Formats: sequence, structure tokens, C-alpha cells
Amino acid sequence: MLDQIAVGGATSLVNLFIHAVLVGAIAATLRNLANTDASFPGFVQYMLVIVATGTLLVVGHFGECVIWAYVYKWVGAVPENTDLIYFAFGNYTTLGYGDVVPKPEWHMLGPLTALNGVMLIGWSTALVYDLLHRSVQSPAKS
Repeated sequence: MLDQIAVGGATSLVNLFIHAVLVGAIAATLRNLANTDASFPGFVQYMLVIVATGTLLVVGHFGECVIWAYVYKWVGAVPENTDLIYFAFGNYTTLGYGDVVPKPEWHMLGPLTALNGVMLIGWSTALVYDLLHRSVQSPAKS
């Protein structure tokens, strides 16, 4: 079981690092936008920021699921001919239909993937909430 925890923990740390870079880049960009005069009206700028932030976060989560899929393949955690991306997304989002199950010697990777996904999705949700909250407190100039 220690090998499962080591592999799952290392993969989670890689994804945490990726997410930290992504969220940091988004936050830095938002700070820079807030300090500049926009050539777009406030509402349009706000919509562009929300759509861009959401898109970047979704792309980031997809990439993190792909990393989990590669790890499953690398360690041989699932049966041959398994759709690894589907399996990774099912675990990462905690949906887990149960139609694909890992090999018994790697059964802990599913819950570790789910824990990683819940944490990172929650982090993304907090970022979007903070963005919306700040925009309501100090609306953009129109």
C-alpha cells in the first residue's frame, strides 16, 4: 500500500504545483488588469475575465486528469483497453460510475485521485467566487 500512497502522493504534488502556477498566473493577470485603464467597457472586460478564467481552469483540470491517466498507464493500474482519460475523470471528479475498476494492487489510486480532484476543483471554485465577490464589491468602471 505504501507504493500506492507514494505514487498517488507524488502525482497529487505535481498537480498541486501545476494548479498553483495556473492560479498564480490568473491572479497576477487579474491584478494587472485591475491596475490598467481598459479599452473595453467594464461589463465587457468583466465578461472576458470570467470566460478566460473559467476556460483556463477547465483546461488546467483536463491537464491534471491527463497526468493521472498517464500515471495509471505507467503503473499498470487498470486493465488493458481501458479508456484512461475517462477513468481519470471519473475518479478526479468523484463521479466514479464503477464500470471500470483498478487492479486490486492499485485500488488506492482512485481515492487519492478523488482527493486531489476535490481539493483542486475547490481551489478553482474559491478563485471564481473571489473574483465574483470582488467585482460586486468594487464594480468595474463602465
